[in-house]
Parts: sequence; C-alpha cells; structure tokens
Amino acid sequence: MPASNKRALEKSKKLNADCYIFDLEDSILDKHRDEAHQNLIDLFSNHDFKNIQTVIRTSKFNSSGFEADLKIANACNPDAILLPKVSSPNTLYEVVQKTNINLWAMIETPLALMNLNDICKSTDRLKCLVVGPNDLAKETGSANNRQIQMPWMMNIIAAARGFNLTVLDGVYNNFNDLDGFKADCFEATQMGFDGRTLIHPKQIDTANTAFGPSDQEISKAKAIVAAFSLDENKDKGAIQIDGEMIERLHLAQAEQLLKITSKLSS
Repeated sequence: MPASNKRALEKSKKLNADCYIFDLEDSILDKHRDEAHQNLIDLFSNHDFKNIQTVIRTSKFNSSGFEADLKIANACNPDAILLPKVSSPNTLYEVVQKTNINLWAMIETPLALMNLNDICKSTDRLKCLVVGPNDLAKETGSANNRQIQMPWMMNIIAAARGFNLTVLDGVYNNFNDLDGFKADCFEATQMGFDGRTLIHPKQIDTANTAFGPSDQEISKAKAIVAAFSLDENKDKGAIQIDGEMIERLHLAQAEQLLKITSKLSS
C-alpha cells in the first residue's frame, strides 16, 4: 500500500490479509515522501495490528530517500523492512548495521539472480525473498511473461528453501482478472511459493484460498500425524495409509501444515 495514500492506509485496518506492506518506493513521489513518513508514524503509533505482520518497503539502498526511509522504518518498528532491488549481499551487510529489524529482500535484478546464494546466506536477519517480476522484465529486457521467467522463479524458490527462507511470488498486475489470478495462484502453489504479494484488496480472498490448506489437505495431515503416533508405528520409517506409502518426511510436512493451519485460525 502506498504510504502516501491515507485512504489505503485506513483500509488496511479492515483487510483480511496476513501481512501489510507499506510502500515508500515505486508508489511514492519524492515530493510526497515527508507526508508518507508522517502517515506511517501516525498509523503505527495509533493502531494495533494484532496478529497481522507489518512490513515497510524503503526506497532503494543508497538512493536519495533511503536513509530517511530507514529512519522512519526504525521508528515505526514493523515486523520487517523490505529492501527493493537487492543485487548483492553487500546491501544486507550494510543495512544490518543500521537497524535491528528483520529484513526481506526483493529479487528483481539480473545481479540478484546471479548472487542468490550469497544474498541468502548474508545474514540470519534475512527472513524472506520476494520476487519482483515487473522489474525483472524491465531490467533484463525480457517480456513480462510467467513462462519466460519460470527458470528464474524456480531458482529463487530453491535458494529460499536451501537457506530456510520464506519466498513470496510477485504481483499480478491485472487485479480485475480474478480468474487469471486464481489460475496464477494455483500455479504458484505447485511451484512451491509460500504466498504472494498483492496490489489490490480484490485479490485477497483468492490468494487466501489458494495458499491456505484445503479441508482435504488438513484431514490427510491429521491422519498422517495420528497414524505415526500409534505405538506400533512410532519406530517405523514408513507406513501404509489407504494404500499409499507414507514416510517420515511426509509426517514432517503434515506437522508443518497443521502448524500453519493453527496460526491461520488463531
């Protein structure tokens, strides 16, 4: 949400989202930066976000507005600071010296793709990677096309998994095309994304349905956990449930899914 848009910020108090990202980068003109800063100070001072994660996206590291953005972010103390256009681990090395807040990094430049491993292992304060498909297309000169960008996205997911980071799919620009967005979200879940960033409240329910566990998945997870808890199965590496071989790696996945389900219902 653009931090300069008071109407959007007011809406944030009522949206059924898991996380709010308040933007000080692309959606903010420099002439509105001071106003955006004050809006965030007012919002964070007077509103309890409860279980909803809060993130402030600053302008690009070393840009003219970055230091002022970071100062405001530190004052607001969100759950994380989202750094756009991170291209090397050096950005993270320097930012962790300037804040105690956890960091998210947007992967949206050619150098970021080339330096993924170094970025991911740069600091234990890095918690999440966010794909930026629009900027990836712009910076590489490629079409902003899902299939063209698929190899890059899978590399980002692999890097996130390798370093135990959350990874979020990028935005879907046509917020009125809910059928297309639904199909895109389904594909993202198959790819392994944990969730995705949104640009309009219309997209929230579709994303929640796509990335949240289905009733069938929850039932299966409960069955797996229950089966392995039986005395006769406690020391087994694999068991059979309804004609399917289930290993302990499936147990770990089931326990993780139920953990997520518990958080969503809290």
